[in-house]
Amino acid sequence: MRAIVFAYHDVGVNCLKTLIAAGIDIALVVTHEDDPNENVWFGSVAKLCQERHLNYVQPDAKSLAALLPELQRIAPDYLFSFYYRYMIPGPMLACAKIAALNMHGSLLPKYRGRAPVNWAILHGETQTGATLHIMESKPDAGDIVGQAAVDIGPDETATEVFAKVSKAAVAVLKGALPSLLTGQVPREPNELSKGSYFGGRKPEDGRISWTQSATAVHNLVRAVAPPYPGAFTDWQGVAMIVARSRLHPNLPASLDLGQPGIQVVDNRVFGVCQDQQAIEILEWYPAAS
Repeated sequence: MRAIVFAYHDVGVNCLKTLIAAGIDIALVVTHEDDPNENVWFGSVAKLCQERHLNYVQPDAKSLAALLPELQRIAPDYLFSFYYRYMIPGPMLACAKIAALNMHGSLLPKYRGRAPVNWAILHGETQTGATLHIMESKPDAGDIVGQAAVDIGPDETATEVFAKVSKAAVAVLKGALPSLLTGQVPREPNELSKGSYFGGRKPEDGRISWTQSATAVHNLVRAVAPPYPGAFTDWQGVAMIVARSRLHPNLPASLDLGQPGIQVVDNRVFGVCQDQQAIEILEWYPAAS
């Protein structure tokens, strides 16, 4: 079997290694150049390609379509996408003789679109996972090939959950490969009406509103905790990143639960919320200017 792989991030690295171990001929890898303005805390697909002597390219969004003749020349059996960040045009998907498959970091049809792990934590989900699905022109809408669930702990951050999802992605791919290697693609309906689509998130979306419930604020802190940009609030004229919080702490008697916002009591920092509950801020620091 011959494949073209579009990949980035830890999921890209781990799933590409899985295809190599399965003996699939990787004709071309398409990945991204790291953004110098981004905190790159994850594995490098480009480095893996260099180590394994795989042919790879790093086109920007504008030049991606120019790869079409090369993909048509290769005519792969499969086209795989593992956390690749650009939309792959329909004519490229059509180059796959058997199927074009994408690995998505949620239990489809839930949390289609961008930043699925972050959105799942933000909404207080207790479970998410990884789904391998058929790629269509509409994102995350094709039939489901396989999926695996992971639990989300009440205090786990997006980075911790993403590590679980990355392992689940490998498990899903390994489970599907015996069929894929024979040219058979398992398919189950992706019932879009049972889930929702979410867009990307910006650093500004991490601003804390103390008019929300304590649970909602704690979930925001977890969802965007560093190495993501972080939840933030203003305190004494300084923007502060709230990196770690505790829900339902033991509250000092002198804490004013009728006054939403930051309060420092007995050398402990609390964020009082509109529901007259509070989170304890366990780690915070000034945002970079």
